[in-house]
Amino acid sequence: MPVSIRNQFPGTVKEVKLGTVMAEIIVQVGGGNQFISVITKDAAEDLALKAGDEVTVLVKSTSVMIQK
Repeated sequence: MPVSIRNQFPGTVKEVKLGTVMAEIIVQVGGGNQFISVITKDAAEDLALKAGDEVTVLVKSTSVMIQK
């Protein structure tokens, strides 16, 4: 399925933490980096995500901020 998102990172699911409503998905990407995504539990179950799955992280954001 073609998408307009240009920031695409192939990786491997490291861990799936299912909560009551949301799920935290940890994906290991190149260079020892990882992404942590919070999606709905239903979405994680629909995708049948599990550790070891090969996935692509798609990043589309107008801003990402961290302040200390």
